[in-house]
Amino acid sequence: MTKPTPLIAGNWKMNGTAASVVEARAIAAQVSGQAVRVAICPPTTLIDRMSQALAGSSVIVGAQDCRCEETGAFTGDVSAEMLADAGAKLVILGHSERRAGYGETDELVARKVAAALRAGLEPIVCVGETLQQRQAGQALAVVTGQIRGSLPGELKGQAYSVAYEPVWAIGTGLTPTTAEIEEVHTAIRAALRDVFGADGETPAILYGGSVKPGNAAEILHAAEVGGALVGGASLKAEDFLGIIRAASD
Repeated sequence: MTKPTPLIAGNWKMNGTAASVVEARAIAAQVSGQAVRVAICPPTTLIDRMSQALAGSSVIVGAQDCRCEETGAFTGDVSAEMLADAGAKLVILGHSERRAGYGETDELVARKVAAALRAGLEPIVCVGETLQQRQAGQALAVVTGQIRGSLPGELKGQAYSVAYEPVWAIGTGLTPTTAEIEEVHTAIRAALRDVFGADGETPAILYGGSVKPGNAAEILHAAEVGGALVGGASLKAEDFLGIIRAASD
């Protein structure tokens, strides 16, 4: 199987206004020719604007969530088709902040993944354990259970990534050891093989959780780490470019 091209994706979360597009342009100006795929997932309000600003560049514009249904009476929600219409090419699904704050279950995440595929969007499916679960020795069981529950059969043969984000490392400045990251990523790969057979070798497995320019190289060169899902450090071009360069070295 061909090793997947590394993906460095920036999750801007609920940050960014029109003035922030200048940061995206600064990133796009310096990533041409890099041996990695680069994506920025801004708030929904910026997807159309950013898609136009980055047209012709190699930077992919993504989204942070979608509704399962294509249309309907769902005030405030946005469908996968609407995201694609605005210019998004991929979408983050099942992020721990959605699972914890909005009660999203594996079943719901799987339905959202199917919706993304229906609209032609590439999903990044997030999994990860809480600190309590890790301390109880349940990290591998939790994460592989999320893989089996959140990834529908329709993904077989499609383009997608899995992002491992230990919940206790998101925005805290804490990161697992390299050995801990490799252990979980290896278990994720095994679970993908179990579910999808040989096709389970294809998706990149990203690491997320307090990734910064200073720790990116060590993380990105760990076994079975095929990129990063970056939060706060993706908001500034200088920081995000440092992580991209670390993946390219």
